[in-house]
Amino acid sequence: MTPETQPSFPSAGPTAGAELPSDLRRLAAAIRELPSEHRHELAPLLDRVVEGATRRRRILTLVQDALSQLRLDMKYLMFDLEATRRERDAFRSKLAEWED
Repeated sequence: MTPETQPSFPSAGPTAGAELPSDLRRLAAAIRELPSEHRHELAPLLDRVVEGATRRRRILTLVQDALSQLRLDMKYLMFDLEATRRERDAFRSKLAEWED
C-alpha cells in the first residue's frame, strides 16, 4: 500500500493515540488488521469518529479552562467585595465620629 492510498488512522502521530480513548485505539488497531478492501471502507468512518472525539476533547479542555478562570475571577471579586465593604464600614464609622 502506498502512502497516498493508505488510510489515516489514529495514533499515526506521536501524540494522536494518547488523546484518544482506549476503545478507539483498539478499534483502529482492529481495522488495521482487516483486509485492504474493508480497511478502505471503514477508514473514512473511523476518521470521522476520531475527529469528533478529538473535537469533543478540545472543547472539554476549553470549557474546563474557562471554568477554572471563572472560579479564579470569582475569588478575586469576592476578595475585592469584602475589602470594599470593610472600607465602607471604616468610612461610615469615621463619619459617625465626625458627626458626633
